[in-house]
Amino acid sequence: MTDLSAGDLAIAAARCADDKQGRNIVILEVSGVLAITEFFVVIDAPNRRLVRTLVEEVEERLRELTGRSPLRVEGLREQQWVLMDYGDVVVHVFLDEIRRFYEIERLYRDAPTVQWA
Repeated sequence: MTDLSAGDLAIAAARCADDKQGRNIVILEVSGVLAITEFFVVIDAPNRRLVRTLVEEVEERLRELTGRSPLRVEGLREQQWVLMDYGDVVVHVFLDEIRRFYEIERLYRDAPTVQWA
């Protein structure tokens, strides 16, 4: 277990989701526009089953890597937009049509993106 910076935690979450077929993965550095967190990791999936799989995988792998669990997870029952709050990093796993509807990247278009691949 290691104590990762917020940026490294966000990158680890993105790579983990990528390994499990998460799509359109973007990391936004939102610390300049939000006081409550530093990074958003935004992921989508084509079906609810993959949404759940991505959430479970990110949670498990980040716990193995860092010993950290999310402070809270919201939306898991519906499996359309799951929010995993790690404090300094918030992971959003969307069903693809829900992501298109909410356009979270447009809302935070002033936030820089982080290269992770």
